[in-house]
Amino acid sequence: MDVKLIMKSARSAVIEIADGGTYYTKGNYQILVNGELVKTAETVITSLFELKPETEYKVEIKAKDSNESGELIFTTDYEFVTLNVKDFGAKGDGVQDDTKYIQAAILSCPKNSRVLIPAGTYRITSLFLKSNVSIEVAKGAELKADTERYAYPMFPGLIESYDEKDEYNLGSWEGNPLPMFAAIITGIDVENVVIYGEGTINGCGSKENWWHNPKVMRGAFRPRMFFINHCKSVTLQGVKFCNSPSWTLHPYFSNDLKFYNVVIENPSDSPNTDGLDPESCKGIEIAGVRFSLGDDCIAIKSGKIYMGKKHKTPSEDIVIRQCLMENGHGAVTIGSEMAGGAKNIKVEDCLFRHTDRGLRIKTRRGRGQDAVLDRITFKNIDMDHVMTPFVVNSFYFCDPDGKTEYVQSREWMPVDDRTPYIKRLDFEDIHATNCHVAAAYFDGLPEQKIEEIIMKNISVTYAENPKEDVPAMSDGVEKCTLKGIFANNVKRLVLENVSVTGQKGEALTLTNVDVLEQ
Repeated sequence: MDVKLIMKSARSAVIEIADGGTYYTKGNYQILVNGELVKTAETVITSLFELKPETEYKVEIKAKDSNESGELIFTTDYEFVTLNVKDFGAKGDGVQDDTKYIQAAILSCPKNSRVLIPAGTYRITSLFLKSNVSIEVAKGAELKADTERYAYPMFPGLIESYDEKDEYNLGSWEGNPLPMFAAIITGIDVENVVIYGEGTINGCGSKENWWHNPKVMRGAFRPRMFFINHCKSVTLQGVKFCNSPSWTLHPYFSNDLKFYNVVIENPSDSPNTDGLDPESCKGIEIAGVRFSLGDDCIAIKSGKIYMGKKHKTPSEDIVIRQCLMENGHGAVTIGSEMAGGAKNIKVEDCLFRHTDRGLRIKTRRGRGQDAVLDRITFKNIDMDHVMTPFVVNSFYFCDPDGKTEYVQSREWMPVDDRTPYIKRLDFEDIHATNCHVAAAYFDGLPEQKIEEIIMKNISVTYAENPKEDVPAMSDGVEKCTLKGIFANNVKRLVLENVSVTGQKGEALTLTNVDVLEQ
């Protein structure tokens, strides 16, 4: 067993108990801090709270049923002052609107200091972040978002510059620069921010408010729970987010982001309540996060056609590890808004349970020549009751033109500046049990085939009473069950130690695959 320090601040830390477990530890461990038992570890990535600034801590990990142990020593960071929001007038009684009092504390907070939100229920609308500030949502604290939409500020999609040569983009909706309500937690051009704690941020979304007619813009599009725009060095640790009005966490054109031990819970039937959607972002680590929600758990994006062509900013250098993803449409999705491309994405040591798909790539003609996917790697993944573990869909029928002949035709089309490109996908050491629909469904464009799919050490078995559904959302794809591996329009397909057991019909169906290596 190896114990690693992943992150520390003045008041908290994140440790990793590397005992070979995937999300959950294999063994039962006690965590002692300076000789005092503080908690029992259940997950590989674990957070410590209620630490003091500039203090040395010795953390010991002891197995309950063996002599195995590990330890590390670290010193917490400097903190100047703490500003308690109750000293600014916040009551935390669930009745008073505490927005302006919490906002006053944030804006008044000096560099290298903490805003403390202690136990209580705080009614709020939008809170805006400030650089070089830490915000602790303490144990027993709940921020409850107002459900009156016009209580929230509205962000315009685009604002033209004075000289009419440029524009300023604030609002965003599904990859386009459109008006949106400001998020419950909003950051614009801030850096060095940490939001941490054992408290809850509750979006209070329901079918009576934000989830009613969810695709209709009324005033502006629905707010996110957390939205940062052109920010850098932002960390979320430990906080629970629930009942989001729309996408839960939405980093936008931001870099150097960390998400540790966050919990995201939205009802399984809630509309478009994606968990974490990095859009045109670079340098992200997502570790020890638990997702249970009503859409894609993680959806990596880079804008639709306008934003992709104008900014040409891919989402890249993203590491997702030791996460639990449950009940979503896709566990890790790339697209459909990905006109700027995505590259160097690594997903390792994760559990996918009861999601419709494991890997889900959604692209289509029209996304453009910058919509390049490359170096997407999945390694050491356990899936259970994932309907279709691997899906690459080059005919995704989103948007008003999604079902046009140009998008949906399986005939060869000219390659031009509208044509997306999928390069290399790697899957290794993946076990999928209780599969329902298909083991894998890879459907590339005839004019721009998927360049490489490499599968090594993969096993797929099926559920006893499988459900029937479509493996991919595109025209002409019929519902099925117990289907094996389907691959169409792939240049090179490598199947090394790949086992599919219990399928109905052929284990492998190939069309227009140039090279098969087994």
